[in-house]
Amino acid sequence: MRNRPIPEATVARLPIYLRALLEVAEGRGELTVSSEELAAMAGVNAAKVRKDLSYLGSYGTRGVGYDVEYLLYQITRELGLTQDWPAAIIGIGNLGRALASYKGFSERGFRISALFDVDEEVLGEQIGGLPIRHLDELKEAVVEEGISIGIIATPPMAAQEVAEKLVDAGVKSILNFAPSVVNVPPDVSVRKVDLSIELQILSFYQQRTQAIATAREANRRLAVQRKV
Repeated sequence: MRNRPIPEATVARLPIYLRALLEVAEGRGELTVSSEELAAMAGVNAAKVRKDLSYLGSYGTRGVGYDVEYLLYQITRELGLTQDWPAAIIGIGNLGRALASYKGFSERGFRISALFDVDEEVLGEQIGGLPIRHLDELKEAVVEEGISIGIIATPPMAAQEVAEKLVDAGVKSILNFAPSVVNVPPDVSVRKVDLSIELQILSFYQQRTQAIATAREANRRLAVQRKV
């Protein structure tokens, strides 16, 4: 029985392990996986994998590895994916439409139950069988659908108002795709997804990779010149 709290950094890696394990189970049909193999797929070291999984009470078997099916069960249970979490998307622009059409949510235990906007031109339109409702109907929908997660996909200037409406409706978990910070009460959890920041981080690593390649090429040319 696990009695240690799981660190936030470990929680952030659990979905990565889950994706890797699904690849092992579905793509290769393997029954076990070593910490080294899981580490390579997750982009961390094996010691970190073993420590992370120890928080779940899973230690594997020396020379055999981890039971893939059982580890999938442990991680999905810990992440709450064995439950059905109704979610609402607010802001049905290009990003909101893409999120509403994404089938991967339901496969992971998240059911998009309602769509909201304030643009009269899109109200009533259906995406994936769901009508786009006016934001004023949010509180009513939260009660009707049991919505527990709000996904903000609005322009930045509207994000704070939407967050406040979600909080007022009783939603305690918010995923914010808007490029702005929203302020909520301490008992409300907010995860921010800023695509521009992620691209900038990728740009940093891409620039570093190119710099290393350039340095190696320069070193190679110098070596050739010395031989000549």
